[in-house]
Amino acid sequence: MKLLNVIWLAVAFTPISQASGDGPASFDGFKVYRVDASAAGDAADLKSAFGALPIIELNNGHGNNGKATLDVAVPPEHLSAFNALNLEATILSEDLGADIATEGPLGGYPGLDERGVPDLSWFDSYHAYEDHIRYWADLQASFTNNSELIEAGSSFEGRPIQGIHLWGSSGKNSKPAVFFNGNVHAREWITSMVVEYLLYQIVTGYENDTTVQTALDNYDFYVLPVVNPDGFVYTQTNYRLWRKNRQTRDSNTTEIGTDINRNWSVGFGGDGSSSNPASETFSGYAPGDSPECAALMDFAQALAADKGIKLYVDWHSYAQTILLSYGYTCDDFPANIDKQISLAGNTSAKIAEPYNTTFEYGPGCIVLYQSSGNGRDYMTDAAGTEFGWGIELRSTSYGFVLPANQILPSGEEIWEGMKYLWVNM
Repeated sequence: MKLLNVIWLAVAFTPISQASGDGPASFDGFKVYRVDASAAGDAADLKSAFGALPIIELNNGHGNNGKATLDVAVPPEHLSAFNALNLEATILSEDLGADIATEGPLGGYPGLDERGVPDLSWFDSYHAYEDHIRYWADLQASFTNNSELIEAGSSFEGRPIQGIHLWGSSGKNSKPAVFFNGNVHAREWITSMVVEYLLYQIVTGYENDTTVQTALDNYDFYVLPVVNPDGFVYTQTNYRLWRKNRQTRDSNTTEIGTDINRNWSVGFGGDGSSSNPASETFSGYAPGDSPECAALMDFAQALAADKGIKLYVDWHSYAQTILLSYGYTCDDFPANIDKQISLAGNTSAKIAEPYNTTFEYGPGCIVLYQSSGNGRDYMTDAAGTEFGWGIELRSTSYGFVLPANQILPSGEEIWEGMKYLWVNM
């Protein structure tokens, strides 16, 4: 197929709207395709070729053959036009709306067990943002001698960016930091659930689990499960597949949202980000001009200036990949890259033990795609973090709408990997 033909067909359409009426947007009848981007040059060429065709860009990646791929959702009324492009593509979902339904309704709040810890049934369903806040408070209240609630800053709409700080036998602020953040991208619901599963295991395991004791006695853990609360709430009320924050800009654009994970200062504005406010990877106009990213950079610098940061993990879905620095360049690597690759390989092997879930690993620019202005590169270069990682969770088949019955297995497999990593890094 000639690329010029793709462009000619694409300009006939207008972008899809982000909402439908007064209720949440419907994705009934949308099909999800994995397109071979290499047949059109690369992923950037393919996205350009779509032009105004109203597709939803879901994810870039690589197929088993190593070729670049692009996952897209296509509205039912434009399936004929999409198929007329004659792209090399496989169908991942016949009905995205039906897949979203398998996530189930948002669950109610569970009871507390005899220790005052929220019941493990929390991980049987996804939850409203207000219940997440309550969950963190209850979890911390059950571990008062070794934890505190923290705030790193505020979102564009004024919601606190909050979480839990945990420590071991030496007392708080006495050890190098392990810093986790989840739900940078609003639609990646599984990330906050997995981060909360790690918190649950730390809180309930510290008394008797020697692995947990070793980790918490050696490091102070700073965990922010939802750092894009505005976008997260929007995915639950208006538009399930929203990615960015909810930041409005000046009169030059009516587009909403900045990609927080392209707004960090290291590599800002490079390939793998966009200066177009309509893009899913819009970087903002200047480093840290999204309040969420500015808060995270300030928080990281405070940790770096204190006892330093040993490990940072930015949790994402859904590529099943352990991403090392760098993302903004494919040509340079951290000085300790050999050690990082060894640790990542062994962590991947541990993740695979419970359910045989395969995680690739390596520098992000090489194993996934180029992404400039991301968090892990900032942590590595600007905050002196020894291991600045991003981890993309399961599943490459379900995408962002992972069924609720996979929440607990996802947490369990990641827990096995983290236990190994914390005592060997």
